[in-house]
Amino acid sequence: MDSYTYFKEGLKRAVDEFRKLDKKETIRIVSHLDCDGISSSAILIRALQHEHRNYTVSIVQQLNEKAMRELNAENFKYFFFTDLGSSQVSLVESIFKGKKVFVLDHHELDPKDKISQRVISAKHDAEQALKAITAYEHVVHVNPVLFGVDGGREICGAGITYLFARILNPVNKASAHIAVIGAIGEVQEHNGFLSLNNEILQDALATGTITVKRGLRFFGMQTRPLHKVLEYSNDPYIPGVTGSESSAIQWLHHIGIDPKNGKDWKRGMHLSEEDMAKLSSAIILQRMQDNHENPEDIFGNVYLLAHEKEGSPFKDAKEFATLLNSCGRMQKASLGIGALLGEQKAKKAALDNLAAYRKELLKALNWYKEAQGSRNLVKGNGYIIINAQDNILSTVTGTLASIIAKSNELREGTVIVSMARTQEQTIKISTRIAGNKRDYPIDLSAIISAIIAKIEGASSGGHYQAAGAVIPCAQETLFIAQAQDVLDTMLPAMVQKLSVRTT
Repeated sequence: MDSYTYFKEGLKRAVDEFRKLDKKETIRIVSHLDCDGISSSAILIRALQHEHRNYTVSIVQQLNEKAMRELNAENFKYFFFTDLGSSQVSLVESIFKGKKVFVLDHHELDPKDKISQRVISAKHDAEQALKAITAYEHVVHVNPVLFGVDGGREICGAGITYLFARILNPVNKASAHIAVIGAIGEVQEHNGFLSLNNEILQDALATGTITVKRGLRFFGMQTRPLHKVLEYSNDPYIPGVTGSESSAIQWLHHIGIDPKNGKDWKRGMHLSEEDMAKLSSAIILQRMQDNHENPEDIFGNVYLLAHEKEGSPFKDAKEFATLLNSCGRMQKASLGIGALLGEQKAKKAALDNLAAYRKELLKALNWYKEAQGSRNLVKGNGYIIINAQDNILSTVTGTLASIIAKSNELREGTVIVSMARTQEQTIKISTRIAGNKRDYPIDLSAIISAIIAKIEGASSGGHYQAAGAVIPCAQETLFIAQAQDVLDTMLPAMVQKLSVRTT
């Protein structure tokens, strides 16, 4: 058997353990607040409904010791941690004594956990990985990383939860599209999916919940005015058009496309085949004139939800993923779950929430622009540390870092460290890499782990190209100093093979 087959066998063992649980007991679901976490919880809710089991759900920003002890104090025997838990599994095992916890996660493994580290030391030996899943007294731990499968690119938390649910009952194949949305939100789609994610996509295609077509890979083609799509397009970038509303409108007129549809602004979905071909050719030509290294990289797969109406914000899976992220970041995750489960009131409220979220993002971006040259931005060789303090919502640090990473203002390969204070007297930290390449030899997970190694009360998690941490506010100055030392030391060695370009 290969690694993927062993991984699925591990999921079967987890399902067997689940079937042993008393059906009279309520299942406590705890998931992460991003698109992947919300998608994971929605899939699990559907699966539990089919099993006629009771459940209750919480969405959290970080699963730290304080949160675990509060959960353990609740009157529940059974817990599911989806899209989180792997990086603290040793703590989960020690806190939830006398209870049963299922961890379905794809993030990096706990360096303090002897069981998972033993598997890593054995170079992901499949038999050892299988045994590790049920080797704990209180935890059933399922993570593809145990089997040597790349949890950063090949499957997300929602995908793992889906495969668990599919093994539990084939009727749960109807949730495959939710796992696809989770993978898109986790930025695991790149002109298609790899391995396990692709297998899940095939389930969604077979059940008719998703259709895939080739098209321009611009965000908002279903819902935004065409000129706004072009104005805000950073990936792919359109020189002379991106970043300016007036330039986008004038450029559309110049290439012979009327940006208006009667009195209303024309959306991408309104374009005829002729105008779509005209637009595509013009974008490629514009990028060629700017000597872009890959001017034709403007096409990709467009994933459409078959049961949603044309023009709906829920039609395009990428737009749906953004909406789910906004729900989590604005502490309205229940709206995202409801939207995934088809609740019309939740969908309407989620759209209102998206508008509020965009205002917070605009506020964060405006603050970042005004902070240029201030002490809040620490720039080094190949990195920038953005210390927003109380100026932005802590839940948008990752989104802010991602927008800056795609903005073409930083040299490709620049490490972005974005941080802001939470209401719990902690600091939320997110890291990203500037540019659009997917093969940078920069391990953000290793970098963030090294930075917080000497910081008391800190915790970290994530992947090699998107990682984060939470630290006490009192450690803010120490963190920045540690970040500078680690980045100055580790980055040069990591980027030796990296060919970068200045934009």
